[in-house]
Formats: sequence, structure tokens, C-alpha cells
Amino acid sequence: MPSNSIRLAQQHLAAASDELATASETELLSVLTLCENLARRVEALSTAAIATLDDQGAFLTRGYRSTARALADLLHVDHLDARRRTTVAGDVHARTTLDGTPLPARLPATAAAFADGDIALRHVEVIGRVLATDAASRLAPEQWASVETQLPADATRLNPSELQTLGTALVALLDQDGAEPDSTPAPVNELRLTRHASGGSIKGRFEDPALYDAIAAAIDAKSAPLTADDDRPAAQRQAEALADVCGYVLDHGDLPDTGGRRPVLTVLVRLEDLEHRARSAMLEFGGTLTPAALRTLACDAGVIPVVMNGAGQPLDIGRATRTIPDGLRRAVTARDRGCAHPGCDRPPSWSEIHHIHHWEHGGPTALNNLVMLCRAHHRQIHHTDWAVRIRDGLPEFVPPKWIDPHRTPRRKILAHLAAA
Repeated sequence: MPSNSIRLAQQHLAAASDELATASETELLSVLTLCENLARRVEALSTAAIATLDDQGAFLTRGYRSTARALADLLHVDHLDARRRTTVAGDVHARTTLDGTPLPARLPATAAAFADGDIALRHVEVIGRVLATDAASRLAPEQWASVETQLPADATRLNPSELQTLGTALVALLDQDGAEPDSTPAPVNELRLTRHASGGSIKGRFEDPALYDAIAAAIDAKSAPLTADDDRPAAQRQAEALADVCGYVLDHGDLPDTGGRRPVLTVLVRLEDLEHRARSAMLEFGGTLTPAALRTLACDAGVIPVVMNGAGQPLDIGRATRTIPDGLRRAVTARDRGCAHPGCDRPPSWSEIHHIHHWEHGGPTALNNLVMLCRAHHRQIHHTDWAVRIRDGLPEFVPPKWIDPHRTPRRKILAHLAAA
């Protein structure tokens, strides 16, 4: 139940709203100023809640690796807006370390002005961005603190764009020496692939700009955010884009006989566990998969079962089989037209097939148990409380209860069905 003070505030707000109909022009202008101040205070309160929830790991415990993605789903806002709120929350609110040590706000003067309603969230975002530049990092601590004190005061009379211009110029003026000259890179083109127990690492360097440009162009084309709420860091999106490009070439490209296929799983099954399905798997180049990664990849891959005895000796090696037959893949593609998650526009060629009832638990490879998902949403289904089901012949997605207490299903708008 709301407290007495909250109920009283609600009553005053309702009364003020009723009086607006008879307010004078001067009074209405005052209302606008008052509402803006209140809105800014509410923004400060909201970001404080975000900072506290993030500090407590509230979103991590619900399967979200990113606070911004969780906010986008919870509040029905664009990813850009969610990321803006998350960034501001981290800049103007105190935090605690894992051992309980309190950490002051990164921007204390800005935090005070924001809490008083003197500046807006967009002002805070600009100040944080200006003071996170390389030029600002080269300032002496006392210079940096001076700029952080001055900019909130300037923000009370400037809009965010003007503040950006002023802040950038101020930092550049104080950073008179500028950045150190870049060193000349070694004249080399090389790419090193190193296998690890669970995956591997790739490290490369290209002196030839044409070679680098070809690689960069392909990755850039496929590393853009998938949807408005795709908050994967740029490095993660680029890494997955490279894997997507290579997977696409394996599926569609003209390669030697060793290529032209999706990943092949060598599934190791202990004889006594044969009736309980697979618990581990190996890839030809990528090492051993975790159970979670196995469930994701096994949705749409080639599988070779290997039955082992207690001494680790292979008793039987089966044939490679396709988890999703090509004809069934075409049927799923015709129905879903790409990733089926609402708001996602990834095409079929960049999507995977997911077993709604997991393949490893006996889920049938049938149209009413399959849905097409891009890599990001495939991971979301396997690792969070989102659920997907087929209803009336079409996939629909059920959000977690903490996002929507009623768990109202969401369905992608398909142009050809909407027109019909």
C-alpha cells in the first residue's frame, strides 16, 4: 500500500491537473518549468533504482548478462534509451565492490545537480561522455575534477548539444600536448588460431589495407545490433559476426570437400547413460562444449554419436545425421521468414533452428516443435526465463513474469500475414 505521503502527493497532483483548465498563461508557463524539474528528479530517482538493482545483481539472477537489455524488456523502451539510463546510473550513483567497500559516484558534482533537478539525464550523459574521452583521461586529476565541477553549472543554461560543444572545447584546451604520436605497425599479415579447452582465440594483424578492408567490410555488415534491444558490446557483436560469416560460407560457399556443412558434433555417451541422452560433446576444432552450449548448438547441427565404455574406449561410432532435414528447414523458413522473435529482422540465412522442447530431452524434430532464431535470441531462449511456443501454427514468445506479471505472449508482425 502507498504511504500517507505518497497518497497525499497523488491527491495534490490530481487537484493541480483539474485546475489547469482555468490557469492563466503565466501559470501554465510556471507549470512547464515545475514539471520539467519534477521530471528530472524522477529521472534521478529512476537511475538510482537502476544502480541499486545492478549493484545487487538483480538482473543477472534473472538470466540477463546486460542491465540495458533487461531494462528494454521490462520498460518497453528502445535499447538506446535503456543503455543511456544504465550509463547515467553508473556515473552518478555510488556503488559497492564485491567485498562491500563503498565507491563514490564517478561524477559527484554532476550527481548533485541531477538530484536537485537542475540538469536533465541528457546533460548527465553528455558530461559523462566528454569526461570519458582519451583527451580527458590525459588531464591531471585536479583538472579533471575542475571540469567535472564546471560542466554541471554550465548545463543549467545550455542544452545538451551546446554543452557537448563547450565540454569538448574545454577539455581540448586543457589537453594542450595532445595524444602521443602513433608508432608505425610492423609490416606483416598474419592470423593465428589457438585452440583452448573450451573454444579458442584468434589473433591477427594485416598490413595490407585491402586484405583488412575485405575482412572489416564483411564483419561490419553483420555486426550491427540485431534489434533495438540488442545491447551486446561491439567486440562481442564483431566476434559473432565473424562466426556468422564463416558459418554462412560453410553452408553456401564453394569450398573444398571438408567444408560446406554446419558444425558437426561428436557426442560422447557413456554406455550406462545411453538411455538418458548426451551430456557432453566435442567439436573438431573448438574443444569440449558445456552442457548449455551443447543444447544450443545441438538444435541445428550435424551429429555423430560415439558410445564409450567405462574405460573411455569407443564401442560404437554412428553416422553423421542432420538434426534438421533440409525439407523441414524450408518449411520453418517459409513460416517464420527469419528470426521469429518480435522486432528482430535477421533473415533466414543468418538464423538457426531451435527445438522448443529440447532435442537432448527427446523433443521431436517436427514443425510444431521448431522455431527460427538468430544467434542472440537463440542464446536468450536457452539462458533466460523467456519461453517460446507454437500457438495456432505460429511461434509466440512469453516474457518472464518480472518483465510482464501477466506474461502476455508477444508475436512478430509478419508483413504477408498483416496484409492478409
